[in-house]
Amino acid sequence: MNIKKWIAVAAACSAFTLSACGGKGETAANTDKVYRVAMNAEFAPFESMDSANNIEGFDVDLVNALAKAGNFKVEYKHQPWDSLFPGLSNGDADILASAVTITDERKQTMDFSEPYFEITQVILVPKGKDINSVEDLKQVKKVGVVTGQTGDFAASKILGNNNSKIARYETLPLVVKELENGGLDAVISDSAVIGNYIKNNSDKGFSMVAVPDFEVEHYGLAVRKGDTATQIMLNEALKKVRESGEYDKIYDKYFAKQ
Repeated sequence: MNIKKWIAVAAACSAFTLSACGGKGETAANTDKVYRVAMNAEFAPFESMDSANNIEGFDVDLVNALAKAGNFKVEYKHQPWDSLFPGLSNGDADILASAVTITDERKQTMDFSEPYFEITQVILVPKGKDINSVEDLKQVKKVGVVTGQTGDFAASKILGNNNSKIARYETLPLVVKELENGGLDAVISDSAVIGNYIKNNSDKGFSMVAVPDFEVEHYGLAVRKGDTATQIMLNEALKKVRESGEYDKIYDKYFAKQ
C-alpha cells in the first residue's frame, strides 16, 4: 500500500498520560502517542475532501470530539477503501473511522467500538425508472455498487455475487456519476449518504427507495484485533461525548431535518 501524507489534527490537551479505565494502569493510553485514523474520504457527509484537500465530515468531527473528551491525539489519512482493512491489520493505521459497517465477518479480523451511527441500505433511483422493491431491482439491467462496501454485499445477496447485472466501482462518486450518465439503472448504498446526495442534487430528480429487505446496520470505529486498550479508550470517550450532548450537536450539523 502506498503511504500517503498524514494530515495532523490538533485534538488533545497537554497531559502526559491518560488512564482510560477509571484510572487503572492496565488500560492507560499515552497522550504522547498519536493515533493514526485512516478513512476513505469519498463518502460525504461522513468523510470527504474540502477545496484545500483537508478531510472533513461527520466522522472527522466525531473523532475530534472523542479525542478531546478522551484526552488523546489523532491524525487523519485519506486512502482507497480497499486498502483500509489491510492497513489496519499491518499496523499502518490504529483506527478506521470511515463509515465502517459492523458485520460478523469483519469481527473475525478486527474489533469495533460501540456503534455510533445507524443506517440501512437504500436504492438510489433516477427519474423515469420505476423501482420500488427488491423484485423490481431484479428486473433491471445494471445495478451499481462500491466494491467491498455494504451495498455490494446487499446486491450480491439479492442478485448473486457473480451476477453480470452488478457493476462495481472503486468509489461512491464514480458509481453515482455513472448513474447520472445513464449507464446504470440504480445504485445501492447507505441511507445517510444517499440522502445527502439527493439533498445536494435536488435538480436531478433522483429518489431514494427504502425496502424492508435491507436490515438496519450500524457503523463502528474499527481497531486491530485484540487492541482492547484502544477499544476501551474509544468507548469511554464516545460515552462522554453522548452524555455531554456533543454527539447530538455534531449529528444536527450534518443530518438535521431542513
